[in-house]
Amino acid sequence: MNNSAISAMVSLNSLQSRLDVIADNIANMDTVGYKRKESSFEDVLTTIQQQHKDFKSADRATPLGYNVGYGIKPASVAANWEQGPLMETGIPTDLAIQGNGLIAVENNGNIAYTREGAFHFVPDPADVSSMLLVNNEGDKVLSRGDNPAPIKVPTDAKVAIDDKGNIWTVLNGTTDRVLSGKIFVVEPERPEGLDQIDGNKFVLANGVTANDVFRISAGAALENAPENVSLLSGYLEKSNVDLTVEMSEMVQVQRAYQLMSRALTSSDTMMNLANNMRG
Repeated sequence: MNNSAISAMVSLNSLQSRLDVIADNIANMDTVGYKRKESSFEDVLTTIQQQHKDFKSADRATPLGYNVGYGIKPASVAANWEQGPLMETGIPTDLAIQGNGLIAVENNGNIAYTREGAFHFVPDPADVSSMLLVNNEGDKVLSRGDNPAPIKVPTDAKVAIDDKGNIWTVLNGTTDRVLSGKIFVVEPERPEGLDQIDGNKFVLANGVTANDVFRISAGAALENAPENVSLLSGYLEKSNVDLTVEMSEMVQVQRAYQLMSRALTSSDTMMNLANNMRG
């Protein structure tokens, strides 16, 4: 197989991956807290093909040899952490994250992190006098501290959440405000150490610890919320996907895909002609 066919075939596979990323972004335009994915590419292999010595000339401005590439491949897919627009809901348990932060939730017995702040209270099946703060998938929101645990509040309490994730409750018939929990908020310093999973959540990548990713590691140091992150009660952060940008990039990728398809077709035609030549 000649170089043009190899380059076109490899590039077609990479462009298909880019189209998949764009399609995923468009599909999640209305997903609360979704972060746009961006993919980067790199050369598969580049070699220098030497020209015949007859091309050598004293008047030649460039050296003999020319680059031969073998297409491109996806290097990485990363989330764009740019702040999304805010949408007012008026619901006290809806939380929009301002800044580069994530909220920790319990996911299948493990800790996951999300920016989707559409939370609500549900009855605690183990304690009828308490309610649990959960997201739309039923994942329990965790509290800060040495041993993160699900956040609980009394069933008959009025709840308010401040900008640092402190949960204040007032029991019916009283006026005293009580601190009932602190939402586990973290600030990723190296977000590349997080893998995105279903449900618009992130988990630590294999072999990566919380100390490697977060500005403040898990444990007692998380008693205080990150200084650069705040929560806005009664709002939700919308997706940061811009449909105009995605459609523009889709057109560019489709044109590149058509070009590579033509290159593959031309290469196939040339090989057929060479196979049918008679000496």
